[in-house]
Amino acid sequence: VQLQASGGGLVQAGGSLRLSCVASGRTFSNHAMGWFRQAPGKEREFLAEISRLGGSTHYSDSVKGRFTISRDNAESTSQLQMNNLKPEDTAVYYCAISPYGVAGPYVAEFDYWGQGTLVTVSS
Repeated sequence: VQLQASGGGLVQAGGSLRLSCVASGRTFSNHAMGWFRQAPGKEREFLAEISRLGGSTHYSDSVKGRFTISRDNAESTSQLQMNNLKPEDTAVYYCAISPYGVAGPYVAEFDYWGQGTLVTVSS
């Protein structure tokens, strides 16, 4: 299984970015997808999860209302639309795929990870 994340970059506070993740090696529509981030010196933080058919989504309180997770099962991709970005959103962002059709907000619920894409938000 391979995941390839892209779309990170430098953006000013209040701006937007759209991250994308392409998955291969697994029947994509059978598995939940998630997005996490990790800032320097901090633990990996759950951001959002979407169930295998996209029928349910869950967000952390820190991004709820600002970030939107989506997926395109025909293209085996997941996206994270990030709006109203803040300097504290600066981190490496990771996509991940779960062995389950629905996953909880925990690192252990996901078994394969992308390489990460850096998001830097300037004030």
